[in-house]
Amino acid sequence: MASSKRSTRNIRWIERYCRVPEGKDVGKPVKLRGWQRAELRKVYDNPHGTRRAILSFGRKNGKTSLSAFLLLLHLCGPEARANSQLYSAAQSRDQAAIVFNLACKIVRMSSDLSGVIQIRDSAKEMLCPDLGTRYKALSADATTAYGLSPIFAIHDELGQVRGARSELYEAIETAMGAQEAPLSIVISTQAPTDDDLLSVLIDDAMSGSDPRVVVSLYTAPEDLDPFSEQAVRKANPAAGDFLNMVETMATAADAQRMPSREAEYRNLILNQRVEANDPYVSRALWDACAGEVSTDWPAGGFGGLDLSSSNDLTAFVRVVWVRDALHVRSTFWLPNEGLAEKARADRVPYDVWRDQGHLTTTPGRTVDYDYVAPVILRIMREEGLSKVAFDRWNMRFLRPALERAGATVDELEQLVEFGQGFQSMSPALRALDQVLLNGRMAHGGHPVLTMCAANSVVKMDPAGNRKLVKLAPNRRIDGMISLAMAVAMAGEPAAEKEPEYRMLVLG
Repeated sequence: MASSKRSTRNIRWIERYCRVPEGKDVGKPVKLRGWQRAELRKVYDNPHGTRRAILSFGRKNGKTSLSAFLLLLHLCGPEARANSQLYSAAQSRDQAAIVFNLACKIVRMSSDLSGVIQIRDSAKEMLCPDLGTRYKALSADATTAYGLSPIFAIHDELGQVRGARSELYEAIETAMGAQEAPLSIVISTQAPTDDDLLSVLIDDAMSGSDPRVVVSLYTAPEDLDPFSEQAVRKANPAAGDFLNMVETMATAADAQRMPSREAEYRNLILNQRVEANDPYVSRALWDACAGEVSTDWPAGGFGGLDLSSSNDLTAFVRVVWVRDALHVRSTFWLPNEGLAEKARADRVPYDVWRDQGHLTTTPGRTVDYDYVAPVILRIMREEGLSKVAFDRWNMRFLRPALERAGATVDELEQLVEFGQGFQSMSPALRALDQVLLNGRMAHGGHPVLTMCAANSVVKMDPAGNRKLVKLAPNRRIDGMISLAMAVAMAGEPAAEKEPEYRMLVLG
């Protein structure tokens, strides 16, 4: 009977002293849901004593809030032990700050908690002077401190760790060995593969080999339709509550139409172990956006420029809003010498596209920037482009060529450097997603751009950010890189100004 009182006591403390930190009920006393109470009972009422608890479900189910409640429970609540250390650990500084910031909001909203807890924002620390307890947020991209001695730790989004080892995780877990009855909580969506750290921990816990390790895995079974509401509810205990089902099912519909988003959807929403390896855009969706490109090209468009290293494809893609659709113009260059051999090697009709006017060839065996630069400059002027995003690679060669072609200082300032890593390309792909999914593009079925689309697959980093990579080493995706940059620069169309009406009174 004593063990059941522990979870009941903890639930009552959270609901009495903690406040909802965000959302529609912000500032109100916390009311734990039935599934959250069940998780607390699993952790605190384990007859064997819990050493590690793993809770895995889809995104947007209140994971961070629950983590913050548990931290405060051990910092100044009934689970607190005098002079103890508590930590939350994440793979990045930004992720580590999320748990800390949410815990701070809870404390500041509660007159009871704010009276006993001191917050040190710059150090990402909280202190309870009366008990001598201390909490600090740690991240894997900071120097790992092996002098820790935690009694309680939250491992936030451990599924972002690729491979079976994490230096930060190991530092914390080994340091807890010096404590009596330590507790670590892992709250995360699943990792993509069976070989990743979180998957190894979950599989071991599910085997039941250590009764001190408890696990709750909310995931959609493989035999369910992944785009069904039933599948979503299996992986998301907060579905229909503080998880917006209308938005979530819209995400499911997007993933069903765009294969490149399915892996991300199944991992983050359905909490399945899935790696991204599908084409970025399906042929059906791409063809649905192959409308005729307008000949009435208004000034103010945007460009994306992907420069080749030597004998590869150079792409210059431009976009402009014409009414409610983004129209696309594309120009591509390859060296003329060896074009037939390159066509055979890549199994692509470059020579036919050249003859049809879809591909421009440059003299010699490499793309000559002194040949390309005047064309780029002419297009910028004729189409009245506002900005042109470029991949910094090889720009050191193109810029002098543009200057030799007569580019002015103002025209050179229209060239905007655009990173090719996850941080820059992920927002660009989100913008491109929306244009394609909503049928708001007209690319004219340009064959070289279509080839690049077919060759593009998505690579995802541990944080779920995306970028485009080649389907195979000899495939070309330069046109899609250029298109993504151009779409990112274009943004949404400017709102049309309401007409003004004036009354002329004749007297």
